[in-house]
Amino acid sequence: MAIDFTLTSEQKNLQKTAREFSQEVLKPIVAKADAEPDPQKAFEMVKPAYVQAYKLGFALGFLPEKYGGSGVTNVDLQIVAEEVCAVDPGFACILLVNGLALMPLAWYGTEEQKRKWLGEATSDPTGLYIAGYNVSEPQGTANFDNPGRHPVGMSVTVEYDKGRGEYVLNGTKYWPSSSAGWDMKGANVNMFLVRTDKNKGGKEGLGALLIPRGTPGMTFKKPLDKIGHRLNQNNWIEFENCRVPAENAFAVGNGDLIVSKAFTWSGPVAAIAAVGVARSAYEFALEWSKSFTGAGDKPIIHHQAVGYMLADIAMRIEACRYLSWKAAHYLDLYDSEGQAIGAMSKIFASELMFDTVFKCMQVVGVNAVNKEHPLEKLLREAVIFPLYDAGTMGMQRRKVWGVMADPSFDPRAFMDCRFVPFKKSMEGWGTVTANAAA
Repeated sequence: MAIDFTLTSEQKNLQKTAREFSQEVLKPIVAKADAEPDPQKAFEMVKPAYVQAYKLGFALGFLPEKYGGSGVTNVDLQIVAEEVCAVDPGFACILLVNGLALMPLAWYGTEEQKRKWLGEATSDPTGLYIAGYNVSEPQGTANFDNPGRHPVGMSVTVEYDKGRGEYVLNGTKYWPSSSAGWDMKGANVNMFLVRTDKNKGGKEGLGALLIPRGTPGMTFKKPLDKIGHRLNQNNWIEFENCRVPAENAFAVGNGDLIVSKAFTWSGPVAAIAAVGVARSAYEFALEWSKSFTGAGDKPIIHHQAVGYMLADIAMRIEACRYLSWKAAHYLDLYDSEGQAIGAMSKIFASELMFDTVFKCMQVVGVNAVNKEHPLEKLLREAVIFPLYDAGTMGMQRRKVWGVMADPSFDPRAFMDCRFVPFKKSMEGWGTVTANAAA
C-alpha cells in the first residue's frame, strides 16, 4: 500500500535535531521566560534560542529554495513543530508567524517582491530576522470575508495617493504576532492585511502591504499579557497617515485569499502543536501513575479507572497526529490548497487535545495544579489553541462549511486525496446573519 507512517532516515534525523534543540537549547529558557510578568521581556528572553532555530532552518526553512529557504515540506514541518511544541508552543508560534507573514508573498507576490523580501529574510547573518503577520483588529476579523462595505469587516483602511505612488494607512491592529520586533521598534518586515477599497466587500476590497522596520506612522503599544503562549509577542498597533510605496503592495483585491490560504497552511501546524502539548502532558501523567500510590498498596496505574483514562488519552493523541500528518500530506500534494482538510485538522486536534490535557490532570489529581509540575502550564497552553492559533474555531468551521456547500463537492475527495479547488464562492458563509439578511 502507498500508506506508510514510517519516518525516512532523513526525517528521523530531522526529528532528532528538533528534539535536541527543543530539550537542550529551548527548554532551559522556558520556565523563567514563562514566569516573567513583562510579556516583552519574556519574548526577548528567547532570542538566543531563536538564533539557533534560524541557523537550523526552523525559522524560515519552509520558504522556497529559489529564494534562500529550504523548501521544507509540510509533513517535515510537522515533525519539527511537534518536538518544539512539546516544550513550548509560544516559541513555536514565533517561528510559524514568519511563515504566515512571508508564505503569502511566495504564493501571490511578484517575482521582484519575492527576490527582494524573501532573499532578505533568508540571508540575515545575525539570525535575528523576524517577520510580523498582521490581520487581527480590535473588533475581530473572523468575518473578514463579509460582503458588506466598510466599516463591516476589515477596518484598517488605505487611501492611494496617486501623485506620490503611495498607500496611506490609518486605523488599529490588535493581537498580531511579532510585529513590534525584539526591541519594540518593529519587526524586520510586517505584512498587513488592509481594506484597499471601502466600497467593496471582503472578497474584493482587501489587499496586503509589506511595511519595513522604521516606517514612520506606526506606533507599537505594550504587548498583550496572556495566560498561555506567553513567549509569543502579540501587539497593539496604531497607524496615523503611515505611507507605504505602491510597490510594497500585493494581492490587491485578493487579500481574502491570503487569509484563507495562510490559515490553511498553518492549520495542520496548529494541530500538531496541540498534539505536542498533549504528548508532554500524557508522558508526565503516565510516569506519575506508575509511581504514585495515592496511599494505596500499588501505583494508581493498577486501578481500572486510571488505566482506561490513559488508554483513551493515548488513542486520542495518535488519532490527532495522523489527521495532522494527512492534512500536511494533502497540502504538499496541492501547493497548500486544502482549505477544508487543513481546517479540519486544526479544529479536531485543538478541541480534543485541550480536553486530553485536562484528563491528564485528572489522572494526576490535585498535584496537577502545583506549578512545580508541568501540567499547569500545559493546560494554559492547550486552552489557547481553539481560540487563537491558525484562526478561531468559527473562522475555520466556516471554511469547511463553504467547501462542503459547493455543488461540485465530493464527500469522498479527502479520503482519496483528490484535489478540491478553493473558490471565492466558498467564502463568506455565515458572515451575514439571518436577522441582517431579513
